[in-house]
Amino acid sequence: MAEQTVVRTQDVKKVYRMGDIELEALKGVSVEIFTGEYISIMGPSGSGKTTLFNMVGGLDKPSAGKVYIDEVDVAQLDAYELAWLRCRKIGYIFQTFNLIPVMTALENVTLPMVFAGLTSDEARDKGGVLLERVGLGERIMHKPYELSGGQQQRVAVARAMANDPAILLADEPTGNLDLATGTEIINLLREMNEESGVTVISATHDHKMLNVSDRVVWIRDGRLDRIIKREDLKIEVGTIDGKAE
Repeated sequence: MAEQTVVRTQDVKKVYRMGDIELEALKGVSVEIFTGEYISIMGPSGSGKTTLFNMVGGLDKPSAGKVYIDEVDVAQLDAYELAWLRCRKIGYIFQTFNLIPVMTALENVTLPMVFAGLTSDEARDKGGVLLERVGLGERIMHKPYELSGGQQQRVAVARAMANDPAILLADEPTGNLDLATGTEIINLLREMNEESGVTVISATHDHKMLNVSDRVVWIRDGRLDRIIKREDLKIEVGTIDGKAE
């Protein structure tokens, strides 16, 4: 495994204030994630895993501590630099897909490319290739309401890969999908990880994610509980329709 660090958090703390009440969501988390890894961040509801995920993605800033992406301190970036980082370095996949309903699959995928400066023709060509790659080559002109949940999430994966990101951030990517479809999306993310070398970081409750993760980062009560390598995980493989997961 490559030892080049792509994400590093250093004693990250996050406090949310609601009136006179302070909620300490993260209590000093330090973790390193290497280029090309497939990482799952897991923990019970309220553990702080989504907060950590948002810090890593530049979607929120820590109250204390540092978050580095490619050794750049995210907190030091201005609004323009942060927008550039999110557009070029990071691809986002959400539980609720977050597709634009009035746009076709192709238009949803090409939108980030247009923001990044590609011409319309370049974006259309690349978008078509990406949708083909995720198995939707024949559905590129369909709008989200004409697609199943699994197909919508495939569009979201293609959109996340639009600008060849270094990091793919997936927030509960199988949360709204049935078991079999969720497994397909997990395997698709792993394919993208292996073929493109993109680092996948997923915040998830889905234990099927353990099958494909290089390491699992367990968060509990706002702290790093443990990090377990894939080979040290004890996984009971279940079946779907008679096929191994």
